[in-house]
Amino acid sequence: MNFTTELAALNLDPAQQEGVIAAVFPLHAEAEKLRAQAKLDGLKIQALTLELAHLRRIRFGVKNEALSPEQRDLFRETADADCAAIEAEVEQQVPEAKIQRQRAGRQTLPEHLPRIEHRHEPETCTCGQCGGELVKIGEDISEQLDVEPAKFFVHRHIRPQYACRPCESITAAPVPPAVIEGGMAAPGLITWVLISKYLDHLPLYRLEQIAARDGVNLARSTLAEWVGRYGVALQPLADRLSELLRRRAVLHADETPVQQLDPGKGKTKRAYLWAYRSNDLDEGPRIAVFDYQTGRSGEHARAFLGDWKGHLVVDDYAGYKALFAMGISEVGCMAHARRKFFELHAANQNPLAGEALQRIAELYAIEARGRDLDAGARQRLREQEAVPKLQAMHDWLQLTRQSVANGGSLAKAMDYSLKRWSALSRYAHSANLPIDNNPVENVIRPIAVGKKNWLFTGSERAGRRAAAIQSLLATAKLNGVEPAAWLKDTLEKLPTWPNSRIDELLPLGLSSSE
Repeated sequence: MNFTTELAALNLDPAQQEGVIAAVFPLHAEAEKLRAQAKLDGLKIQALTLELAHLRRIRFGVKNEALSPEQRDLFRETADADCAAIEAEVEQQVPEAKIQRQRAGRQTLPEHLPRIEHRHEPETCTCGQCGGELVKIGEDISEQLDVEPAKFFVHRHIRPQYACRPCESITAAPVPPAVIEGGMAAPGLITWVLISKYLDHLPLYRLEQIAARDGVNLARSTLAEWVGRYGVALQPLADRLSELLRRRAVLHADETPVQQLDPGKGKTKRAYLWAYRSNDLDEGPRIAVFDYQTGRSGEHARAFLGDWKGHLVVDDYAGYKALFAMGISEVGCMAHARRKFFELHAANQNPLAGEALQRIAELYAIEARGRDLDAGARQRLREQEAVPKLQAMHDWLQLTRQSVANGGSLAKAMDYSLKRWSALSRYAHSANLPIDNNPVENVIRPIAVGKKNWLFTGSERAGRRAAAIQSLLATAKLNGVEPAAWLKDTLEKLPTWPNSRIDELLPLGLSSSE
């Protein structure tokens, strides 16, 4: 029954009907409009809810290796932002309704951060209901994380001058030595520039823009000069890291391409950043060293390692082969072998690739159990459990390979493991050899992400300077040393620090080296 029918049923005279219509019809029309809007809002909320559920399903259901680490991180950031946006839209539609968020609980804010207390007392000390005096029985405490953007300020150093009238001499506090004599940049500013460029991978022109927003003129040419001079000052520390690294019995090695500007041709050419890292199973602080070279030839690895003899964990790159003929022991990377089977299994669910993955997973499970054991216990665990499983996997690979056609992806994956089996299984016969080369790949990963921002190095010298500074910052992170705090402290000490105590400046988390 509509409004007109309902009105006719009242049997009102024409004048009364007109009055009722005039009073009620606008309200009826508004009610219809609200009902229609509510229906649309309901449909929109339903659509948003479905979209949110879909995003959460793919966000939390994503396989670890379905995407590259960089792609996976970008996807997760985008998915999280989209989920938050959808939740906000739904809450706008129904303000009283709060979406049940799927999170493990509020993140605990770091204890080391300074706290600024804000006390919020009631407007009155008497009860608003009965007028009685209020008595404190407790307090509710909540915390919010805040940040203060880069804040520029000026240190004004005043050195009064005093004269001696009898001898006409003048006395004043001396100006301390500095990396750049008479330079306007304090160690804190240089730290900000170097951390931004080499850890956060921000080009200098962006730092110039950030400073300009605060009314500070920092020309790129000035920033570049600081980077160059302080890079030279930090080079001895990076060289010392290299020396300490070559004392270790087990090293990881890998390399990643970077683009270097070729001004003569007006384009870029390929160079390489070689990475070397200490072994996590060895005692002592962790060390990472980058070596910038213009090529990928194995000569560069030989030049860096010199007369070093030990166990080198690498992939199957041919450039390392000459090293093994010189007395260096090769240790293979099980993660590389696994990756070939994973790619095949992800593509078509190949059952043989799946079995290989399962066998490798069992080896990694053994390593997880042995990670916190002492060397003797870890070696016994490997001999008792890993060695038999490796032998069984090798027998299975050899037997299965006979029935696999040549030339296919499965055959190539099996051939890779069989060809490198001696190197791949070597770790199981020692307590301190790692199962894979992932530690050095993790060190390289930030560089691989960062080069998408800075695109290329300007010169070979710039590449070597970047390698030295990144070696120091990466080593600091590996040892739980806050890079910016360490760098600022080191820059303050460098001008007067004796070379005989250089080890004390290294970011190893120790007062001195080994």
